[in-house]
Amino acid sequence: MEMNDICNLCPRNCGANRAAGQRGYCKETWEIRLARAALHLWEKPCISGSGGSGTVFFTGCSLGCVYCQNRTVSSGQTGKAVSLERLVDIFFELKEQGAHNINLVTPDHYLPQTAQALRQAKDKGLALPVVYNCSGYEKPESLRLLDGLVQIYLPDFKYWDDQLGLKYSRVPDYRLHASRALAEMVRQTGFPVFDRDGMMKQGVIVRRLVLPEHTEDSKNVIRYLYETYGSRIYISIMNQYTPVGSHPDMPELNRKLTEEEYDQVVDYAISLGVENGFIQEGETAEESFIPAFTTEGV
Repeated sequence: MEMNDICNLCPRNCGANRAAGQRGYCKETWEIRLARAALHLWEKPCISGSGGSGTVFFTGCSLGCVYCQNRTVSSGQTGKAVSLERLVDIFFELKEQGAHNINLVTPDHYLPQTAQALRQAKDKGLALPVVYNCSGYEKPESLRLLDGLVQIYLPDFKYWDDQLGLKYSRVPDYRLHASRALAEMVRQTGFPVFDRDGMMKQGVIVRRLVLPEHTEDSKNVIRYLYETYGSRIYISIMNQYTPVGSHPDMPELNRKLTEEEYDQVVDYAISLGVENGFIQEGETAEESFIPAFTTEGV
């Protein structure tokens, strides 16, 4: 996809001429904007390790969930414009800080530029694993631009019931696109690979954030993932849903997940036979898990 074309990178196919300055559904033009670039210690242990994941938060989002914890970033309110060359430099700065990997958060609406930056960084000697951290609402043909450039995919699988996707993220077809995108991610990376320290070097970890009152939807997602991919992927069952703002018409979103709800989903995964997985223990739905977006490191 050339940068002078109308944008059809994501399944929304909004058709905005972002190269000419129009903003797509993602709230962004083609100009790369970043909200934060710093070491991040709150990913999975096999991603953050002891030194942190070199995390680059891109501004904007093509999904726009009503419960988004990073709303100032996803809505385009926070961000600083950077050149392609600056993005490459940021990768190396994170490496110098001791990052275990380069972790790209919501980069899908900048995918052609991201692929170009990764190629340039690789040509300059960057050998760290690259993590593609996304909502799961992707096109396989867009993801193919990253084939050979990304070693670890970290997608969400947010909804099984498309009515929930429509209600919370204004998409009528989330399951279809997330399923197709995941198949492409697994095709590119193959089976999970870890080093002797337990750090992931290759593979796919699918995140499932359990939403209040929607344990059955979580169970359906986990069953699909396990029956389809078995040991080819890891499944991360997350309890860290954090109420942000007020949703008078969606009261279930105004509270945290209960321990009983989360345990019900984890127990179900165990009963299926899921072994390649991550669970969260204790109180994780805290503000401290939402970083400050002050364009640090940008």
